[in-house]
Amino acid sequence: MIRRRRETAMDLRLYWKKLKTFWKTLSLQRQMMENLIIAKARQDALQRKMEERRLRLQEEANRRFATCGTMTPEEQEQRVLYASVLEYEQDHEWPKIWKAKLKKSPNDPALVSGLIACLLSYPDHPVMKLLKRLQYRPSRSAHSLLLSDCPISPHHQQSPFKSALTHSLSDASISLSPSRDLNANDTKSEADPDDSSSLLTTDRENSFEDLEKFLTQLDWVPSHSGDDDDTDPDVTFESQIHDLEERALKEHLKAIVKDIHNAIDRLLSLCLLSFECLNTANSKDQCVASMEEVFFTPIWRPLLALFRKVHGEREQAVESSMHLYHHVSPGDVGVASKLFPRDLAVLHGSYPYESAVQELKLLCREYCPQKKLECIVRTLRIICGCAEDYRLLQENDPPPRSAAIGADDLLPILAFVALRSEMPQLVSECAALEEFIHEGYLIGEEGYCLTSLQSALTYVESMLPSGAPPPAPKPT
Repeated sequence: MIRRRRETAMDLRLYWKKLKTFWKTLSLQRQMMENLIIAKARQDALQRKMEERRLRLQEEANRRFATCGTMTPEEQEQRVLYASVLEYEQDHEWPKIWKAKLKKSPNDPALVSGLIACLLSYPDHPVMKLLKRLQYRPSRSAHSLLLSDCPISPHHQQSPFKSALTHSLSDASISLSPSRDLNANDTKSEADPDDSSSLLTTDRENSFEDLEKFLTQLDWVPSHSGDDDDTDPDVTFESQIHDLEERALKEHLKAIVKDIHNAIDRLLSLCLLSFECLNTANSKDQCVASMEEVFFTPIWRPLLALFRKVHGEREQAVESSMHLYHHVSPGDVGVASKLFPRDLAVLHGSYPYESAVQELKLLCREYCPQKKLECIVRTLRIICGCAEDYRLLQENDPPPRSAAIGADDLLPILAFVALRSEMPQLVSECAALEEFIHEGYLIGEEGYCLTSLQSALTYVESMLPSGAPPPAPKPT
């Protein structure tokens, strides 16, 4: 009996314990449900608040870009971006702080530089988002033209002529339509890799039909000369394809350059919309310089590769001259005898203008047009300093040190420096700089230095007359 009572008491205690646990669990579940309901209500209220703010900012952007007529696509884009800027400033305090600083000292260049540096450090700002989006497009378009540099498969090597034709048509079609090329690359990446051989076979079978369509698009008709029976038709056809490739590459390069200029203009416009305090001449220049440095750094290599494709023949000629004339003395390229030391022992193992050559070699390490241009300016300044020092070594009664060498003396010295640099890519580098440097620099010292270097490269390109033997190397 006693045992039964004990068992009954234990059962009651166990039952009461389970009942307490049940009520506790039920209370927690009820509390969780209440919390979920409260959270959902708060989320709905936050979404309504965010939507109201978005509409309010959109109305403000609409008032900023209100026009009597229909808005252009550029104005519509600016309106959307400006609304994004206003929304960003609602959630961040640093733009307001910088605006207040610049309002107190609008002409302080240090504050402008600090604002731009701060802006570039926030990747979530609408300006930086636009920068990344614009960087991707020209980089892909320029990189697409490097496809012809890929090695040819053994299957292609069995038919060299058709292989060259297929590659030529591929490059030409890419060059004519950058946007179509991007879509084609995206489609190809999503396609089945096993279909590549069938696609290649189809391209090879339809190559001549594609060529006919391509020639029709260019309004170009090949000339037929039935009287000249000695002309190799394959050679003539390949030369015509080469001409088509050159035309297509130049057109594509022209389109890429235009896109880049438009992209930089759009970035500047958005910066001025974000910070109206930058809308002064000096501040604009600082802003453009900073934006160009960030914009060009990741895309310069593929962009330069495109320029080198277009200027490939000139680079080959310059490279040949550099190879043949690398060891000549300054006098052999027309440098006046008073502008380089006759006794090389005074140079202690170096050669004339070596410091200028080393400075010029630094140009290819930069990826911003402005910094490359500054490197060229420094190179010419070093040349002038070296020329003055060499002249002072040889003249007993030198004129004042402020006397500078003339343009007639500068050109052969710069040609000698270019020869010693052994960088034929300078042709394409200068061509790219001519396209992308600010117009204001063209009439100043920077433009004069760039033009001088281009003239020197032209001189190097034409140094070896047709049929003339190269000069014998001279040790220095």
